[in-house]
Amino acid sequence: MKNPLRLLLALAAFGLAACDSSDSVTPFAGDPPPPTPTADLQVLHASFDAPPVNVLVNGSAALTDVDYKVGSGRLQIAEGTYTIAVEGILPGGNATVIGPVDLTFDGNTIYTIVAVGDVANIQPVVVDQPRDAVSAGAARLNVLHATEAAPQVDVFVTTPGADLTASAPVGSFSFTETIGPAEVTAGDYQIRVTLAGDPTTVVYDSGTVTLNDGDDLFVAAVPNTLPDSVAAGSPISLTLLTGTGSADLLSAGTQASLRAFHASPDAPAVDIVVDDNFAAPLVEDFEYTDIAGYVGVDAGDYNLKVTVANDPGVIAIDADVSLAAGQAYDVLAIGPLASIAPLVLNDDPRPVNTYAKVRIVHGSPTAADVDIYVAAPGTDINTVDPAIPGVSFGASTGYVTLPEGDYEVTVTPAGTKTAAIGPAPFTFSNGDVFTVVARDEAGGGTPLNVIVTSDLP
Repeated sequence: MKNPLRLLLALAAFGLAACDSSDSVTPFAGDPPPPTPTADLQVLHASFDAPPVNVLVNGSAALTDVDYKVGSGRLQIAEGTYTIAVEGILPGGNATVIGPVDLTFDGNTIYTIVAVGDVANIQPVVVDQPRDAVSAGAARLNVLHATEAAPQVDVFVTTPGADLTASAPVGSFSFTETIGPAEVTAGDYQIRVTLAGDPTTVVYDSGTVTLNDGDDLFVAAVPNTLPDSVAAGSPISLTLLTGTGSADLLSAGTQASLRAFHASPDAPAVDIVVDDNFAAPLVEDFEYTDIAGYVGVDAGDYNLKVTVANDPGVIAIDADVSLAAGQAYDVLAIGPLASIAPLVLNDDPRPVNTYAKVRIVHGSPTAADVDIYVAAPGTDINTVDPAIPGVSFGASTGYVTLPEGDYEVTVTPAGTKTAAIGPAPFTFSNGDVFTVVARDEAGGGTPLNVIVTSDLP
């Protein structure tokens, strides 16, 4: 037989023609039911002053502790209607900030839920796109304008260095609008965002980025919470959902923030020198308890030396540090001069509009392990447990969240109720970010005290 396939097709057509509308096909007993189509669901936190959140699906936590500019991988769910809610994580108990709302998800579709706006006006944006494979040799982009304060903008995706005045934008959009999904040939590109109709006013520049074969990216233009001094003039950054998680794409030229503390009680005034540039110290004549405010530093690896002020031959600290773009750091010189050492901390200066953030650093070489009490004014610490027990010298509590209000902070030797510091009164407001360093008296020893500074830019 020359063409068995043609004969089979002809027989199939004959069989279909012989059936009328009353005919039905009875499946074989035991045949499994057809599979339920599935959808993909991914979530992004893009509310710049909101706390971390939990995402609830039908009342159960599907995602927990999702912070700003963090997104999930794709969760596969059966098509159907689900109740979705987002709750903010607060020190006094979680509160629902979005929903609950019933959403219907169709099969073979990718759904992206983005929480946008400030915390007082937070809202969900739901973007759907077909779950089609990316074409061979291409990358796919779907872009959301998620910055409430930003005006309408144009988006350019060009070869690196292309003249924008001679290029056409891939689209223009305003808050909550999207461009795409669209495919581009895999390769190197430069993504730039300008004011609408004005290609000379660039508000975001990715620099050269590589879009790989098969990349399927959801891109959100979100508010940049970095201080202007290090943000390379960009009010936005891009957050990418990759399908397995998220990544931050800062504007090219974004720097790191670096701040220094002199917390060595018997050390003299010092200079801080970067990469042996003794002729131009980063900080000069730095006295005990002084704090050098945040300065912008290009991302990279550095050598830091702490020397006696105006005497570069006497080096007290010689340390290598790596600084990442968009990250804030504290460098504290702690301990007595004989054993002075650097303590490098990652800061989190983003203010949250629903609570204060407070970090306590044990920088007193005289005190051993300590317990820290954070209580309402007038509280007898004999009646309560420490908020943070057993903090060792050189350790940090990390940022603790507190409802706004008045507090007393007391520090005691671990396991005792005898105050070594305090009770010290503090008033914290929502949006505050503070670092408190426990320290010795000048020259060393007691009475112990604290260094207090705001971490806000």
